[in-house]
Amino acid sequence: MTIYPAECLAGTPRDLARAAVNVSLAHVRKVRQFLKEAKKGSDCVEEMADELRRTMSALRQLSRRGGDFRWEMSNAETWVSAALTYEDTCLDGFDEIDGNVRSDVRKKLTDVATVTSNALYLINLLHE
Repeated sequence: MTIYPAECLAGTPRDLARAAVNVSLAHVRKVRQFLKEAKKGSDCVEEMADELRRTMSALRQLSRRGGDFRWEMSNAETWVSAALTYEDTCLDGFDEIDGNVRSDVRKKLTDVATVTSNALYLINLLHE
């Protein structure tokens, strides 16, 4: 069982969306560390992390007065969707990997895709 830091605890729908993106970032960091230890490139994982950090920035802007809610929501949705796209295509760069490492990468990226998809769902609920 994974225990997440206190900032992942949510009180409002925005807090919940931010917590979900934080969880996704934590999973990306694990994949990045795994690939580093396996001495395999992780450019696509870095791209996922960048998109998720942009998502967090947009979600933080939602909480500030004077911000443009629709603009920041659009940004958050775009960037978390881009992270999902990187996850979908990331395995293409690992064609040369054989055996367990490729299988492990697939499992880890599928896990990241699942939690990121959940984050997108929660972000989309903020429109309501």
